[in-house]
Amino acid sequence: MSRFKRGAKVDSRAGFRTEKEEPAAVPYGLLKTARKSGQLNLSGRGLTEVPQSVWRLNLDTPEEAKQNLSFGADDRWWDQTDLTKLLLSSNKLEALSEDVKLLPALTVLDVDYTLSNHNKLKELPEEVWSLKNLTCLQLQQNLLEHLPEGVGLLTNLDDIDLSNNQLTAVPDSLGNLNHLVKLNLSHNKLKSLPSGISVMKNLRLLDCTHNQLESIPPVLSQMASLEQLYLRHNKLRFLPELPSSRLKELHVGNNQIEVLEAEHLKHLSTLSVLELRDNKVKSLPEEIKLLQGLERLDLVNNDISSLPASLALLPKLKILTLEGNPLRGIRRDLLTKGTNELLKYLRGRIKEDPDGKGDEPDTAMTLPSQAKINVHTIKTLKTLDYRCVEKQVACVPDDVFDAVGSEPVASVNFSKNQLAAVPPRVVELKDSVSDINLGFNKLTSLPLEFCMLQQLAHIDLRNNLLTSLPMEIEALMKLRSITLSFNRFKLFPEVLYRVPSLETILISNNQVGAINPLQLKALDKLSTLDLQNNDIMQVPPELGNCTSLRALMLDGNPFRNPRAAIVSRGTDAVLEYLRSRIPT
Repeated sequence: MSRFKRGAKVDSRAGFRTEKEEPAAVPYGLLKTARKSGQLNLSGRGLTEVPQSVWRLNLDTPEEAKQNLSFGADDRWWDQTDLTKLLLSSNKLEALSEDVKLLPALTVLDVDYTLSNHNKLKELPEEVWSLKNLTCLQLQQNLLEHLPEGVGLLTNLDDIDLSNNQLTAVPDSLGNLNHLVKLNLSHNKLKSLPSGISVMKNLRLLDCTHNQLESIPPVLSQMASLEQLYLRHNKLRFLPELPSSRLKELHVGNNQIEVLEAEHLKHLSTLSVLELRDNKVKSLPEEIKLLQGLERLDLVNNDISSLPASLALLPKLKILTLEGNPLRGIRRDLLTKGTNELLKYLRGRIKEDPDGKGDEPDTAMTLPSQAKINVHTIKTLKTLDYRCVEKQVACVPDDVFDAVGSEPVASVNFSKNQLAAVPPRVVELKDSVSDINLGFNKLTSLPLEFCMLQQLAHIDLRNNLLTSLPMEIEALMKLRSITLSFNRFKLFPEVLYRVPSLETILISNNQVGAINPLQLKALDKLSTLDLQNNDIMQVPPELGNCTSLRALMLDGNPFRNPRAAIVSRGTDAVLEYLRSRIPT
């Protein structure tokens, strides 16, 4: 419906400026369509300023009305729809004009992720806070240092994204946003959260990932609807103490937590997911059994040396991840069999020692060594397998390579040891080895000589300490799959874009923040890409053009779009959605 009503006072000259040259015009067809639909998408048009024709869309008489006095049913401009959705993302905006007030019916305003690193919003005009109908405000990927108290006037907001700015604080007035369901404050410089936000009764998701928080105010437990709390990559030393909390998911990975206090655990009985990876936790208290609703417990890369038998008393626990911990007294083969087998073993301990006071049974600590060289396997299966179950080794003895002799070994397995470097003599197998497994070691880098293994088709480097790969890997022209899960990558390895033979890339559970869809598209054989549990804030729409993908896994990343409902529908649905978001 039109906003023009009898008696309404409208400043007919509002929005005009004579001192500045009018910026590049928006195609008239877009404006005409926007009058009918109430939606205008100007994303990715290189705008440094929003043209006045946009701000005055519902004020000025359309050009066709001045030229043509006969109108069909589709051209009755006086029946125009107020603009409710304005998308300005991926431009070069330096500021928003105060003339935004001329669009009071806006419900969605998106000004995120401008293209230029130097032209980003540093502040917002006060007039933004007069847009009382706004339900969605997207301000991520700008340079905002201050959020005015006026934000509390936008009481109809149900989603606000302030991620990837320069905010050092947020105002108490955020608590006035009673309809807010999602609040994204990730990737800022926040050192504390205001207690005022505790009155947000409808907030379900609060994301404070990548800030400088040292503690969380206990009053946050008053958020009656809060279900998901993301606090990864902060400076927390303890779990947040949230009495009477209804939390379902608590993500506190990559902090400085050393001790899990029983006092904190008893308030988290409603949790189904507790993510504590990459901290300094040394032990789990018996009170872990209080988390009766827990379904997933992520303890990857901590300092845990033993497990309490009470873990077996968690009736709903389905996923327990423990890679990267110095566990003692539990056979490594048992740890690799999965959560069910481990819990079954822990339940057995409870039966043998119901009071939890005795030592662990000796049978759980020993197993005949598998470190002996199996010459038969080398000759018949063409496999060199050197995994030590009884005692992990820091280097592979020369005897192992000497045993190979002139046999053409196709597969090498040196996994589940303590290797800090790739054994130099592996190069001796360069003419025949096609599959190498170096997973579950302590590798921090690959030597350049590794790239001499030019018959390699499959590389498994999961659960190491890798942060990068040498560019020389592009020489491996037969490489079909590479597994890099559970390492320390913050950047997607550039060299992988240069290996056209790749069919499978598994790089889940790292800290990768972005991918290059244009370079990925060049990998026309790539069918499987696992990016789960990384730090991807934005899924580029152009990824939808990677039509060779048959399995694209994105769960566990902090991006907002595509939404979980789309991701759950599978790869084809995700790619189709992404293609629909490519700016035209």
